[in-house]
Amino acid sequence: MRHRISAAVDVEAPPDAVWAVLTDLPGHAAWNPFIPSAAGTVAPGERLSLRLQPPGGRALPIRPTVTEVVDGAVLEWLGHLGVPGLFDGRHRFELTATPAGTRLVQSESFSGLLVRPLRGFLDGGTLAGFRAMNDALRGEVLARRS
Repeated sequence: MRHRISAAVDVEAPPDAVWAVLTDLPGHAAWNPFIPSAAGTVAPGERLSLRLQPPGGRALPIRPTVTEVVDGAVLEWLGHLGVPGLFDGRHRFELTATPAGTRLVQSESFSGLLVRPLRGFLDGGTLAGFRAMNDALRGEVLARRS
């Protein structure tokens, strides 16, 4: 079973300003309601240490592996719940320059045996977490620029 969720936000700042906030992992504690704890090196092959806090859900520590980095444009990681194939998530941030600033799309593609029973939570709490993070990221970028 596969399932994908996605949320986008427009930020009135250039991609490099959005990228700087997104990849400042220790700084997430100050602004990010969905991933309030983040550590590691943003480079392919590196493992991150993240704590997810979906709205209405319980905190979940994960240790995904960074799979793609394109400075100022793409950050992607792959995480597993337990063993690979049970519940896998490929999380992706894409930044695209727009005339007004940056379009940020945060998405995740899920696969594995537990996707079907967790689909309601993914479409509810997890997607709400994406939206809350996107809005908070926008606010943090604008606050840092003023």
